Amino acid sequence: MLPLRSNRKALNMKLSWLVICAGTLFLNPVTADCNITSQTVTCEESGKKLSNVPTNLFQNVTKLSLKNNKIILKDSDKEILQSIINLTELYLSENMITVLYSNSFCNLTKLVILDISNNHISTVHKAAFAGLNQLSVLNLSYNMITQLDSDVFTSLKSLTVLDLQYNFLKSFHIKSPFKLTKIILAGNPWTCSCDLLDLQIWLTASNVTMENENSTRCTFPNTKEKFSIKMAAIQPAECKTEKASLENTVTSTSAIKLKSRALLTVLTPNNITGNNGTHAELPLLGKSWTFLAGVLGFVLSTTLLIFTAIKCPTWYRYLISYSHRRLEENDSEMFEQEFSADMSSSPTVSGTNNEDPIVIFEKIPAFVPGEDGFIEDKYIDSYVNEES
Repeated sequence: MLPLRSNRKALNMKLSWLVICAGTLFLNPVTADCNITSQTVTCEESGKKLSNVPTNLFQNVTKLSLKNNKIILKDSDKEILQSIINLTELYLSENMITVLYSNSFCNLTKLVILDISNNHISTVHKAAFAGLNQLSVLNLSYNMITQLDSDVFTSLKSLTVLDLQYNFLKSFHIKSPFKLTKIILAGNPWTCSCDLLDLQIWLTASNVTMENENSTRCTFPNTKEKFSIKMAAIQPAECKTEKASLENTVTSTSAIKLKSRALLTVLTPNNITGNNGTHAELPLLGKSWTFLAGVLGFVLSTTLLIFTAIKCPTWYRYLISYSHRRLEENDSEMFEQEFSADMSSSPTVSGTNNEDPIVIFEKIPAFVPGEDGFIEDKYIDSYVNEES
């Protein structure tokens, strides 16, 4: 009886474990197609339809492979990855990642290998790899990166292998010292000009090994197509001259911008009245006020000249029409002749009575100018004599 009871207990234990495993798979169907062990989670060929990082992963997992899926590395995926603090290897190749944002892997302080190759990455933010203090191998090959600065890798103190082959890089500026032992740069459209000089100097001076050096060639200019980027002739003297001329151009442009800003500040001062109603200090005036005064004087003088040119003909005609002159002796005689001619030409009325009064016009003596310049009126004198 005792062996029978023990066999039943063992059978019940197995059934309970099977129920627990089935429930786990039912509650988390994403990991159903993944190969899960105590420290390794592999969701590659069988889980190629995954669009998210699997949830409910154990924190003791050290290797996570999510190759050949449709993961775009959303914020929820970042949170799941950052919770696996013991992870040392992460493979995200052949997915649909387009941008590596800042702090994407910030909590993975033990990560040693990171593979993000064969994606659609075109932009890598400056702090994308922040926190990866132990990272040794970084694979960014077969992506669409067009510009990449060495400051992106500043936080990677332990980086030894960097794979950047088959992207769209034309230049790669080295600003911080690298401790790399191997770098792969083949398959990029390198332009062997002054922009590539610092990379060439670093490749020559450091102990780094450039893998596939013979196939890492210039694509522009045409005269250097057969040379590797490490051996292409780039003259430092010409680059210094070009850099000096560019700096002078930038300096002159910035000076012009500063002058224009100062003039605008003088013409339209800002912050004359503060938020609390108090008057703020006006900006100090420089030599630009003389230029402003000259412009105002020129505008006023031009306006005055235009106004004078318009009004001058009117004033001239007014002065000409206002001229005077004295009556002369010939003018009075011409007046008498014209008046007598008018009277003689008037028609004679028939049947008039002879007793009708006859008007006799007395000849007015000619005007003789006196010494005082006044005209003597004979009618006034005769009128005064009759009254007397």
